[in-house]
Amino acid sequence: MAEIIIDTYQCSGCETCVEMCPDIFRIDEATERAALITTSPVITDAVHQAAAFCPEKCIEVIE
Repeated sequence: MAEIIIDTYQCSGCETCVEMCPDIFRIDEATERAALITTSPVITDAVHQAAAFCPEKCIEVIE
């Protein structure tokens, strides 16, 4: 089963993931860090690109 893990400690809240993949990622208002919109997201090429372009490298896609 595929999974997306966000290291919220490393996340700077830059919103790169949200800009690249707004149907999967959001910024949590309480923490101002990246979060998933759903608990069972579909892993697409856009998700892999968002993880690759994350400046803090805090997004991991496990398939």
